[in-house]
Amino acid sequence: MSQALQQERHVAAQSAEPRVRLRSARLAYGERVLWDGLDLDVAPGEFLAVLGPNGSGKTSLMRVLLGLQPLSAGSAEIGGEPVQRGSRRIGYVPQQRAVDVTVAVRGRDLVGLGWDGHHWGLGLRGRRERRQRVDAALAAVGAAGYSDRPVGLLSGGEQQRLRVAQALVSDPDVLLCDEPLLSLDLAHQRMVSELIARHARGREAAVLFVTHEINPVLPLVDRVLYLVNGKFRVGRPEEVMTSATLTELYGTPVEVVRVGDRIVVAGAEAVNNGVHHHVEGQP
Repeated sequence: MSQALQQERHVAAQSAEPRVRLRSARLAYGERVLWDGLDLDVAPGEFLAVLGPNGSGKTSLMRVLLGLQPLSAGSAEIGGEPVQRGSRRIGYVPQQRAVDVTVAVRGRDLVGLGWDGHHWGLGLRGRRERRQRVDAALAAVGAAGYSDRPVGLLSGGEQQRLRVAQALVSDPDVLLCDEPLLSLDLAHQRMVSELIARHARGREAAVLFVTHEINPVLPLVDRVLYLVNGKFRVGRPEEVMTSATLTELYGTPVEVVRVGDRIVVAGAEAVNNGVHHHVEGQP
């Protein structure tokens, strides 16, 4: 994405009613503070990458917005309303994980749980709408061809397409993606990222995309939220992904270099804490 287009979209986002809003948000476990004083608005159609080392509170932020983890202080809203568990306004794409080959649940049934998994008892009209929603979500991610096959017999990329379809089936206002690219090869990383971004921009959904590896999503990212050591920075990638900013956050020298269209982060503390934007020698 060009810098001019990023700036134009950022200005538009500033004037839109946010899909996600955090005000003076604090999350702490005893004396350990993950983040404090976090003010964040995520606008319709905006793609926000959430970065940082292991243990910095990225997944905890997802849990807060899913209504599974209360804040220690401050407020969190989805579409102007306090977060609540089981909201259809939120689609959730979890980490890629292996499914046992003996699992006989069909792909379309997995996707359908995104529509009715939180309640029971659909009438005829409800079943018809469910079928239409599931078929549309499967078509949107290119998974219709294997939707009647057992999930356990599908490849990792095929399974992750189904998880994206499950997140999209309720036509959510917010997509929360927690490391959805783990264990996927580069081609499938790009496919999953682009599917999510395409839906967000077409339906004006906000995306919060947790990842250790920014490079597969860098062309799609509007802004970055970087969490580390109880501190954070929010801004466009070129503002946050700099040597000066990451050195300040980590409290130790970190070097950020652009190589073509990739970002290379070098620094013992950054790498050892699980920041894998790119490490020399890795694909």
